[in-house]
Amino acid sequence: ISYNAKIGDLASGFQADHAEPGVTIRRKDNLENGGLNTLACVGNTATVSSGDAKGARGYVTGKHGGVEHVLIWFDQDTLEKLGPDDTIQIKSWGTGLAIDEMPDIQCKNLDPDLLAKMNLHIRSGVLEVPVAATVPAQLMGSGMGSATAHRGDYDIMTADIQAYSKYGLDKLRLGDIVLLQDCDTTFGRGYLEGAATIGVIVHSDCLLAGHGPGVTTLLTCKTPKIRGIQDSKANIGSYLGILREGN
Repeated sequence: ISYNAKIGDLASGFQADHAEPGVTIRRKDNLENGGLNTLACVGNTATVSSGDAKGARGYVTGKHGGVEHVLIWFDQDTLEKLGPDDTIQIKSWGTGLAIDEMPDIQCKNLDPDLLAKMNLHIRSGVLEVPVAATVPAQLMGSGMGSATAHRGDYDIMTADIQAYSKYGLDKLRLGDIVLLQDCDTTFGRGYLEGAATIGVIVHSDCLLAGHGPGVTTLLTCKTPKIRGIQDSKANIGSYLGILREGN
């Protein structure tokens, strides 16, 4: 339970490594945890089902690969009542989601209600998506080559501080929507010229080589049919109505 790392906070500058906002959950059994991490989608509702916070509702905000965590936002009052052994039930919805008008684009880890709130537009056969930043493929690191993007994330590398700042990535916030250029996450994660992936920033930065803020895939296409539209307010916190005052 992270009491003071929130959706909308800067993803850089924490005196921490891969800081996860809100509540981190996982199943003890690896197979069960695999199901949780695959089926939970960003924007899904999560309900506390035991303990002092029973009945409180929140939202899935991302997935953290490697450690195989699902990340959830709850309000501050709920965070204060939660305990490590409390159980949380996620209403999984979104696996298999598709956009009928854009058959070349795959949706992953995305709740249909959140999709409807993302201010998407189709113009001349291209899906326009508001994004807080555009990330070039050469800055993508840990998680590249993974077998699937239906779970987990992969990191924007921070080792080259000048390049990181050049693209405005030092201003990224937890929950921001970003465009990954020439990144194909259709069947795993890899480089493909002309491809595009839309993702959400799920955890904070890191100084280890190959690591940095993590991105969970929401939309991906092998061809140039996704266009990012710069919008500093493109954050799931805005769409879900969960940003705290000042963010």
